[in-house]
Order: sequence, then structure tokens, then C-alpha cells
Amino acid sequence: MKEITETNLISAFAGESQAHMRYLAFAEIAEVENFPNVSRLFRAIADSERIHATNHFRALAHLDGGKVTVAGAVFGPGNTSKNLKLAIAGETFEIEEMYPAYLEVAKFQGEKSAERTFKAALESEKIHATLYKKAKEAVDAGKDVELGPIQICQVCGYTVEGKAPEKCPICGAPIDKFKTFK
Repeated sequence: MKEITETNLISAFAGESQAHMRYLAFAEIAEVENFPNVSRLFRAIADSERIHATNHFRALAHLDGGKVTVAGAVFGPGNTSKNLKLAIAGETFEIEEMYPAYLEVAKFQGEKSAERTFKAALESEKIHATLYKKAKEAVDAGKDVELGPIQICQVCGYTVEGKAPEKCPICGAPIDKFKTFK
């Protein structure tokens, strides 16, 4: 694998791994603050981020070690409103800067496995940002967000509110590969 794409995969793995853990911590805070649907949203998206990290990791199967990860992840958990603000900022960075750049480099370097995993993550992050914005609006109004079941494709991390599609629009996985967060 070409060095720049490999470095981007390592950074993406680190960032997604940290997002997974950060969102689980944010879910606990939302639960304590009596926002059960926001908590469920954080847990569902944490699962999606875990899948993204795993897919990035698998694309790096050729490595034997000797690499260091650095991720520009947000820190400083606070109340649920602040945590949603941090989550929106993180997702927006991935949508507007990180994944488009990583995807273009992977395409340019002909790294198909990296291209696939970056594209899946990018498309999912767009949905995450939208859901987090909806949740923040509700929380800032003093209410829990109204959400239907949240479905996560266990192959690529695609996220959808409501009914799972018969076939994942990103990776083509069948409906039985979706995990429901109710």
C-alpha cells in the first residue's frame, strides 16, 4: 500500500476508535441527564464508528507494527448539549475535510480497499451529523429528541433512522446485517 494512503488509514482508524469510545461516554452522560433517546443515538453511532475503525484496521492487514497513530479528536466532555456540539464538529470535520481528502488520495494512488472504507465512512458521517443536529435542537429546547429505531449496517456502518433497508445502499449487505437500537 502506498505510504500516504496507509498513513491516512492509520489516522482514520485512530479517529474512529476514539469517536467510538467518546460517544459511549457521551451516552452515559445523556442517560444521567434524562435524555434516553440521545443516549441511544450516541450508542448507535458509537457502533457505527466501531465498524468504521474495524474496516480501516482490516485494510491495514499488511502491517506488522511499527506505526504510531495520531488523531485530532475532540476532548472535554460536558453536558449533553456540549457533547452534541462536539459530536457535530467532529462529524463535520470528517465530512468536509478528512474523508474527502483521504478518499481522493486513495483514488489517486489506486488503493481500492482504502477507497471503499473511506467512502462508507464518509456517507455514514453525513447521516450522523444530521441526527446529532436534530438531537441538539431538541436538547437545547429542554427536550429529548424524538427518534424511531436506529439501524446500523454491521458491514459498513451505514446508519438510518426507522426501518432498515432491504439492502444497504452503501455496501449492498442484506437487511439481516442491520443491528437495531430501540
